Amino acid sequence: MSRFLSFGWIAMLAMSASVLAQEYKVGDIRIDHPYARPSVAAQSSGAVYLSIENLGKSPDQLVSATSPVANSVELHTMSMQGDVMKMREVANIEIKPSEKIVMTRGHGYHIMLIGLKQPLKPGDKVPLTLHFKKAGKVETQATVQDKKAENGHGAMHGSP
Repeated sequence: MSRFLSFGWIAMLAMSASVLAQEYKVGDIRIDHPYARPSVAAQSSGAVYLSIENLGKSPDQLVSATSPVANSVELHTMSMQGDVMKMREVANIEIKPSEKIVMTRGHGYHIMLIGLKQPLKPGDKVPLTLHFKKAGKVETQATVQDKKAENGHGAMHGSP
């Protein structure tokens, strides 16, 4: 009986995870699990994290992003230079064939929301349009979630 209960819990958790997963596709590009962290009233910027996978046979580039929740949106990368974490804007993010880039807090790429028009609260949906050089544009929504909800999305691949 306990085996059945264990399997039942695993099945229920798997179904819950698939319900929570957000996936978008444009051309050969697949976007998975866009999310943002909550902000506080005085915070003027925020960040969106997601994964981008190129399912095609030729490279593509994320060239820009837009969102109505911020005055501007920039593509950024973070890297360690000596003992200092440096963040800088990048012109684009190349996604090679069969490559998957997973954006996470504190590492590699992320999408900066600059000049937030209001604080980001847990559960909010952030509209985000991603513009790819070849695949075109795709409308997505990033869910604002706290640290606990990030489980399973902490691995970093494809960082610069």
